[in-house]
Amino acid sequence: MLVRIDAVGICGSDVHYYEHGRIGDYVVEDPLVLGHESAGTVVETGANVDDIAVEDRVALEPGVPCRRCGHCKRGEYHLCESVEFMATPPHDGAFTEYVAWPADFAYRLPENVSTTAGALCEPLSVGLHACERGDVGTGDTVLINGAGPIGLVTMAAARAAGAADVLVTDLVQGKLERARERGADRAIDVSSTDLVPAVDEYTDGAGADVVIEASGAEPAIKSTVDTVRRGGTIVLIGLADEATVPLDVLAIIDNEIDVLGSFRYENTYETAIELLADDAVDLDGLVDFRAPLSEVDDAFQRAMDPSVVKGLITVEE
Repeated sequence: MLVRIDAVGICGSDVHYYEHGRIGDYVVEDPLVLGHESAGTVVETGANVDDIAVEDRVALEPGVPCRRCGHCKRGEYHLCESVEFMATPPHDGAFTEYVAWPADFAYRLPENVSTTAGALCEPLSVGLHACERGDVGTGDTVLINGAGPIGLVTMAAARAAGAADVLVTDLVQGKLERARERGADRAIDVSSTDLVPAVDEYTDGAGADVVIEASGAEPAIKSTVDTVRRGGTIVLIGLADEATVPLDVLAIIDNEIDVLGSFRYENTYETAIELLADDAVDLDGLVDFRAPLSEVDDAFQRAMDPSVVKGLITVEE
């Protein structure tokens, strides 16, 4: 289908490519269109598309797998090594007027879900997948390191999964205040507060049931082993500057801690849209500013401000 793009979120990975031209092994060697958090309006469909019509608003899942490899056949299509993912070299993204996209990776938005929220189903999917990986459930205490966009949507996903208490950490006061406004039971400024005693105090010495590391900061990654309860689970989302970060392996073994990676997502978009339609999650409130596509360079400069949670590009004909 051909989709007129209406809204695209600015992701941290977009900013990283913009500043550095690479993320790990993914290197920008040719001109690249960024943007992978997108939603828009269908303007044309292929002959075999029968479940989405012209003028429907849709959220676009940005990764299209091969559908043939072992990972795809097991349902782990996000791990497909041949996936074509928007704004990941050499595949172009959605900071453009139109995108042609497979219909089975486009999801119709109900009337009560905004196009902005549709675009932000992408980061919400990251949070949903992380909570699924950590088996977050009813009554759990969840600690989330990092109050950026991924940390905040993960907090929302944890609440939707039944978490009773959610603690969030960060260094930036504005982001901590945003976390409080959005329902964090405790927002901890780790620049002035020792995290481990703070978590011990809140949990009566037990530790959090699930610790989700969404900052990528080495001290935060190291702290996960000390803030999770015995028998608890650590989920790593945030990408560290260095590939190797030392962890206390003896503590992991002795306390039988599960340490899990969480990479993108699979089969989350329908859940994300249902949560939005039921008003269980608010994504529009994450957006700090909107800018037209013609001002995308200025928008990226604004998005680099550490106090900004999310910028959004709007596309007009």
